[in-house]
Parts: sequence; structure tokens; C-alpha cells
Amino acid sequence: MSDRDPKGRKKQETRALVLEAAERGFKQHGYAGVGVDGIAREAGVTSGAFYAHFGSKTGAFQKALEAGLDATLARLPEFREEHGANWPAAFADYYLGSAHRADLACGCAMAALSGEVMRGTDENRATYRERMGRIAGIVAAGLEGERDAEARAWGFLSILIGGLTVIRAMPDGPQADAVAGNVRQMALAVAGPARP
Repeated sequence: MSDRDPKGRKKQETRALVLEAAERGFKQHGYAGVGVDGIAREAGVTSGAFYAHFGSKTGAFQKALEAGLDATLARLPEFREEHGANWPAAFADYYLGSAHRADLACGCAMAALSGEVMRGTDENRATYRERMGRIAGIVAAGLEGERDAEARAWGFLSILIGGLTVIRAMPDGPQADAVAGNVRQMALAVAGPARP
């Protein structure tokens, strides 16, 4: 696509707007809680434009799932680079922090969409399995000890994802903060020492 192709550029921009709206909508309201018309309205396009880009609500969910997990794949190495051997604690602090807990629409796809994938298509589950495997691989590569690093990575992720889900279901306040602290402690204990 070149600068001489404003129609192609506009099409890509519209697709990106619809995808962002779909991702926010699915994270915040779940698959059943948001419709094509609502996603289109949020993106500022017609329902026809939505269908032209994604074909169906299922197609949009698949692309939103990919985009959400890809964002985590991109962000994890940044935590390691920015925080060295303290990256698991920094990631847990971000992940369980009040800002991330409160922001369903822009929060992590791992927690927000896992339940939707469970009820989703075979394609959704295959994408989830593949991307989560890569995410666990990145986490494992940042932990000391090769023998059980992958198991500890899965434990670390599972504790954080499950913990965030429980905390989000609670009213915000001291109890949620206490649970977040306990989840953080358990996740870091399972992860063990990290590599810089």
C-alpha cells in the first residue's frame, strides 16, 4: 500500500478501528454481550462495513483474540528488558494493579477472553493454545532453571489470570487489594528466580 492509494489506506484504517472496537467490546461485555451493530457504532462505521472487513461476529472475535494475545506477546519482553531480574514482580504488579483490574475494555486478553474461548470455536481454541504456548515460552525463557521453567511459567500465568478474574468479580476495595497481594505472592513463589 503506497501513499498513492488513499482508498487502500482508508480501508486499513477502518479495519483497525473496527478491530479495536471489537476487542474492547468483547473484553468488556463478552461475546454474547456485544453485537455487530454495537461494535460498528463504537467504531463509527456501518454494520455493512463491519461485515465487509470481518464477515461475521465470529470472524471479528477471532481477530480480536489474535490481536489481544499478540499484544501480550509483544509486552512481555519489554517487562524483561525494562526490569531485568525483577520483571516477574513488575509484571505481577501491573497485571494485578488497580488500573488494570478496573479497565476491562483495554485490559489483558488472557483474563478477559479465556472464558469466551472456552465456549468458542475450534479455531479460537487452536489460536489460544498456540499463542498461550508462546506466551508461556517467553515467561519460561525469563526464569532461571531450565528443568521446570515451562511448568513454573504456566503456574505463574495461571495464578495471575485466575487471580485477576476473581479480583475483578469482587467489589473494589481492601478485600480485593488483599487478594491481589496474596495472588502476587503465590505467582512469584511459583515463578521462582528470574533471569535478567
